[in-house]
Amino acid sequence: MKKQKPVFVCQQCGAVSPRWLGKCPDCDAWNSYVEEAPAPSSRPGPAAGARGTRRTPVRIREIPAETEARDRTGLSEFDRVLGGGLVRGSVTLLGGAPGIGKSTILMQVLDLMSRRSIKCLYVTAEESLAQARLRAERLKLADDGLLILAETTVEDIIETLHDAKPAVVVIDSIQSVYSPALPSTPGSVGQVREAAGRFVEWAKRSASSVVLVGHVTKEGAIAGPRLLEHMVDTVLYFEEMPGSEHRLVRTYKNRFGPSGEVGVFAMKTGGLSAVTNPSELFLAGRPAREPGSVVVASMDGTRPILCELQALATPVSFGVPRRTAHGVDHTRVSLIAAVLERKIGMHLVTQDIFVNLVGGMSIQEPAVDLPLAVALASSVKNMPVAEGTAVAGEVGLAGEVRAITGADARASEAARIGFQRFVLPKANVRHLSQKHKVQIVGVASLHEAIEALF
Repeated sequence: MKKQKPVFVCQQCGAVSPRWLGKCPDCDAWNSYVEEAPAPSSRPGPAAGARGTRRTPVRIREIPAETEARDRTGLSEFDRVLGGGLVRGSVTLLGGAPGIGKSTILMQVLDLMSRRSIKCLYVTAEESLAQARLRAERLKLADDGLLILAETTVEDIIETLHDAKPAVVVIDSIQSVYSPALPSTPGSVGQVREAAGRFVEWAKRSASSVVLVGHVTKEGAIAGPRLLEHMVDTVLYFEEMPGSEHRLVRTYKNRFGPSGEVGVFAMKTGGLSAVTNPSELFLAGRPAREPGSVVVASMDGTRPILCELQALATPVSFGVPRRTAHGVDHTRVSLIAAVLERKIGMHLVTQDIFVNLVGGMSIQEPAVDLPLAVALASSVKNMPVAEGTAVAGEVGLAGEVRAITGADARASEAARIGFQRFVLPKANVRHLSQKHKVQIVGVASLHEAIEALF
């Protein structure tokens, strides 16, 4: 039998090359290729000339319609990012920085589901059973039905799954389990790809939900081949809000629901608790009638969130004026400052500009443009925005205010929190699908917005 030669695999995207490459031609990553011995073939294909195994195409309307069965986790914010709960037969990948709370929240979820007589298994490949029990005692988990397995070998884990037949399985973590059939070390590209493939196959065959915990690199991406995110059905990322006890879980991929959803949690002594009203959280402690402070009606996925945006413009003391931004894109600040100077006549070229989104939030959508312009104008004029006013809108280079998405949801959230006025693009006003308990002020240009608010 001819001996197979080793191959080189990119750790970023999983591309394979017969020789080492300094730069990956697929993902442009440098020094990402590592040598791996080819895996022995353990899955024989069909015999040559075998008949009757080929499938024929069918018309799309002839496919029987099926609705996915979901199991709610018991944590409302976690169910939100999953699209309503764990889909049976699905595989979810949860990534996040070390110590952010991945194992904590998953053990809480399994405990809540076990209390509803759903058979759950927590596979820990990084901790001992004693360590897992200490975490359960710290979290004050009361259910005795939660099963815990300390194992690192993929074949042994799969065999246990066949015997125990759990409805929900957590693998903590995918980089720590390995297959002895592969000569490479645990956490390598080949091991991660093989282990994930085995768990995906088992989930589809057994109609059980599998959650894989993934380590992240220093760049913030999940370690291992990019193929890993394509193999699973849902990809969630745990994000930390700097200087706060709160955590965000964001959906980056979901085959069974909308992506971009965000769940807010608070880290307490007894574990993570869901924050069902994040708008009140981000607006707590807001100063009254303070120049440069504006309430932004933002959208995170399908969820409207109101938060405070602060801007401060001061005369430059020396050198080139600074543009500092936290929570919003730095280039948007420079763009809005240029539009204000050219179209409104505000002299900002000799001003230092500091922008901060309070609470550690981050907004990347263009609807932050109009609130940013209003906050800068409020700081320059030293005039506060009227109390009970929320703002949202995109600003173009000509000074026009363009339409945004989710206007109804933003207006409803503003009314629910108790705001009396909502300033948004005039193009959105005529398309509002319902009447809101808040005064709607439509503006078509930046000049109209400044006149309406000051």
